[in-house]
Amino acid sequence: MTPAYAAFTERGLRLAEKLAASLPGSVTRCGHGGPTLAQWTAAEFVRSDALVFVGAIGIAVRAIAPHCQSKASDPAVVVLDEYGRFAVPILSGHLGGANDLARQLSALCGAVPVITTATDANGIFAVDEWAKHQNCQVLEPARIKAVSGKLLAGQTASVWSEFPLPGAAPAGVIPTQTQDAADFALTLFPAGNALHLVPRIGVLGVGCKRGTTIEQLEAAFAAFCEIHGLAPACICAAASIDLKQNEAGLLAFCQAHRWKVSFYSAAQLQAAPGTFTPSHFVQSVTGVDNVCERAAVLAAGGPLRIPKQAGGGVTFALALRPYAPDWRWQHE
Repeated sequence: MTPAYAAFTERGLRLAEKLAASLPGSVTRCGHGGPTLAQWTAAEFVRSDALVFVGAIGIAVRAIAPHCQSKASDPAVVVLDEYGRFAVPILSGHLGGANDLARQLSALCGAVPVITTATDANGIFAVDEWAKHQNCQVLEPARIKAVSGKLLAGQTASVWSEFPLPGAAPAGVIPTQTQDAADFALTLFPAGNALHLVPRIGVLGVGCKRGTTIEQLEAAFAAFCEIHGLAPACICAAASIDLKQNEAGLLAFCQAHRWKVSFYSAAQLQAAPGTFTPSHFVQSVTGVDNVCERAAVLAAGGPLRIPKQAGGGVTFALALRPYAPDWRWQHE
């Protein structure tokens, strides 16, 4: 997380600079030869994953109000008074990480973190904060309330996970045997009415004909996910052969999804560990018997999960980065 700090007075600016020295980020004194508060907030709300206001909460609330959209996408917002006595998260406490950020900032300047989210106030497991700590995308943010509501009412919430979860579950959380019976589920393949938490660990291996358009890739990707019941949100990166590193459609496809894309030579792909689906045609064109599976495994540093699927001149495969979730859910 890289905060953007805004201050309004000389004292506030000194505190912001002190915080930024330990937790780096840009520092701006709004309305003092630089951008106005409105200009700064509009820009940083889109650009940054955390905003830190050193000043009055009222100023921060009025500044961010026109830009708030969803707890799933809004950045973390924390306010500190200019003496550094209190650090108050006011937006995206769990999913955005504002609660954790307030604790970090408090440790740097001796402030008291003022955490007001209900689960934290009651010392109860926060499923959305847990999701963030486990590198998960929350597919249905509106369902967080149902899980937290059960726990706050003293009831139990059931969990299903396709990944091992070692250790004892938090108080009130009980494992269940099927995804359909779960209140929340840790999975790449969401089904039923649970709150689905999707680990962002997938690497998409891509093979395509020369000149393949972004529209063709998007259609093939949608089909790939639908056929396998895969949550697109699990993908965090893509990979292919270096022959495709200048393919405009592929580059635009990855940019549209904000995926870093890696390219490998035929020799590198050939050396990838594992067993792959060979193709004599692909071998004759590229010099290696399989592109998408091998590229995915190399970029992920983990096993192949879905073997190649071909269609419309595109092949996709999915490999997974190493992943070991646990029950940590608070900042340590």
